[in-house]
Amino acid sequence: MGFLIRMANRRFVLFTLLLLFKCCLAWFVVFEDGPSWMTMLTEIPFFWLVFCMIEWFAKKRKLLYYTLANLGFTLLYFTVLMYFKYYGIIVTYHALSQADKVTKVGNSTYSLMDPYYLLVFVDILVLIVIPIVLRKKSINIQTSLKPISRTALSVVFAVSIALCFFSIWPNRASMNENKQAEEMGILNYEVYTIFADSTEDEAWTEFEDIDQATIDGLKGVTPKINPAYYGVAKGKNLIIVQMESFQDFLIGLNVDGVEVTPNMNKLAASDFHFRNFYTMVGQGTTSDAEFVVNTSMYVPKHEPATQDYVKKDLPSLPKLLKAAGYQTATFHTNEVQFWNRKELYSAVGFERYYDKKFFGDDDHVAFGASDEVLFAKTMDELKKMDANEQPFYAQLITMSSHHPYNIPEDKVRMQLPKEFEGTLIGRYIKAQNYSDYALGQFIDQLKASGLWDDSIVLFYGDHQGLPVYSLDSKEKSLMKELLGHEYEYPDMFNIPLIMHVPGAMSPTEIDKTGGQADILPTVANLMGISLANQLHFGQDLFNTETNVLPMRHFLPSGSIITDNDVFVPGIAYDDGKNFPLETNKESIGGATKQQYENALELLHLSDSYVSQLPDKAVADAE
Repeated sequence: MGFLIRMANRRFVLFTLLLLFKCCLAWFVVFEDGPSWMTMLTEIPFFWLVFCMIEWFAKKRKLLYYTLANLGFTLLYFTVLMYFKYYGIIVTYHALSQADKVTKVGNSTYSLMDPYYLLVFVDILVLIVIPIVLRKKSINIQTSLKPISRTALSVVFAVSIALCFFSIWPNRASMNENKQAEEMGILNYEVYTIFADSTEDEAWTEFEDIDQATIDGLKGVTPKINPAYYGVAKGKNLIIVQMESFQDFLIGLNVDGVEVTPNMNKLAASDFHFRNFYTMVGQGTTSDAEFVVNTSMYVPKHEPATQDYVKKDLPSLPKLLKAAGYQTATFHTNEVQFWNRKELYSAVGFERYYDKKFFGDDDHVAFGASDEVLFAKTMDELKKMDANEQPFYAQLITMSSHHPYNIPEDKVRMQLPKEFEGTLIGRYIKAQNYSDYALGQFIDQLKASGLWDDSIVLFYGDHQGLPVYSLDSKEKSLMKELLGHEYEYPDMFNIPLIMHVPGAMSPTEIDKTGGQADILPTVANLMGISLANQLHFGQDLFNTETNVLPMRHFLPSGSIITDNDVFVPGIAYDDGKNFPLETNKESIGGATKQQYENALELLHLSDSYVSQLPDKAVADAE
């Protein structure tokens, strides 16, 4: 017990060492080079600022306040670990608005946690137990604490302030948020983002100065006078299936001689398959994909599109098709309130939505009814819509293959080799195999009803299913075995886009780079609908030679996908890194600085445009 008292008297040292261990754990997981001596210079001064204030202002119960500070720092580091494991970036205060989602996707969140992460809480439990033990032994630890010289505290405080300042100031201009956090220190970075955002005054480009010609010029697009496939599916229905966590590497993949996605394989072989197609979502993941596809705009910088953007009267695919005489509806088995979808559907103009209230909770998988139920009940509604004289646009959102891919045993339709047992990859493959099975039933129903031949039917993945940040060494080895190369960003962000287009020429595999923002203009071209009066940041993939896709949230700011590479900036463009899209090829020069700057300008124009759109209420009143 005497040792405990002596350590309590050395509280400055004790809590510094405890928190240093925790910050080193966070650095080990988050940063490629892990912790170093510089870690101490960037993190410890922040601890000491807080400790000095406790010593100055707390007259009693100092050990309690140290423990509470320890708990606060621990929770922050733990959150940084968990957030990075899925999103690949450093969490900031912006994510607080989405904290309620953690409880609703609990299994998904908990699956990211390595058991040793919990070690960061052990000392807190011990520190809670110590006062109880001491009280039972009638030892008053508070009166035993030796005071620390106020002069010494002043010196430590001044030095700590200086060290924090000199960690932040030289690195504030870095484009890459992860690099900023590494150079500043995680705690300094968290505080910096608060003050930087509060003082940042975004100079929006004037609404009237944002036009299609400027956007096309930044992307290198030259509109064609006579575009290929224009109007080939004019008057046809449009059915879009957004597939949960589906990545393109699954197409054609065999495990132990068994096809993982036989139905998607057939589609890819018989219809248009864009194999270099990429997700463009942000913090809102699935709901962001719905936003991007239906608006051809980019997600916001710091929050999901369903937070602030849905207050706006958004130009969209549903509104475009409604003006052309179409019915519109969207189908999702989760509750419409999740990710604020009710407001999203209002903002983009869907006439009807079907959610958990319609689909029920029978045959439960993930967060609602299974994909089999989704497709079966939606099919009945599609037949009713088809009975009307108007054509229709229907979007379906699958969900059974949601992270962490714990599908019920009675849904498992394929057995995997032993090495896949207990791995995220094994669960992922089984979940996607089931979803593919359900999709096959839907396709058969579409064909039997005649809708297949009278509709554009489009399939795409919403976002990555296997974040590279979440895989352990065994899982990365399994991915290398499956793919024949290291699993990296180009694989992770690569999702399928497959289009069944009645009346189009023979099926083909298309290598052109595309992203979710390109779906709206591509569909509009096929349906012969003019976009002359609708701003869009995507481009028609049947009539394009080059593309630039600005990325947000899952990669640091300034990251882009070009025709050849995924580019991730370092502190700036010059020390960035290129990841070739074709793994058997070297990077062909990489992304140019002009492409990098153009991508940043495109994001700025999208932000400027949406921020200046009229609010829904104003638009409705007019």
